[in-house]
Amino acid sequence: MFLGLILIFAEKDIPEFGKQSIVHENINKTYIEESYKKTHTKNVVTAVLADWRSIDTFGETMVIFVAGMAILLILGTKKIS
Repeated sequence: MFLGLILIFAEKDIPEFGKQSIVHENINKTYIEESYKKTHTKNVVTAVLADWRSIDTFGETMVIFVAGMAILLILGTKKIS
């Protein structure tokens, strides 16, 4: 019930359907206007994912890699009896 009250209270801050949020206005313009100048990549999506967010993407990849290695180590150990 408490979570429901929080969600109802937070719902009033959501913009109307189809309207852009104030938070995203400057960020979108920055990506579109400055992507070629800063990254020398003509495709905006590639510039954002491969250049500006590359550290974030690398971090996510490393988390999945470490989790996979941990699973392999746990399942690959043999009991010596």
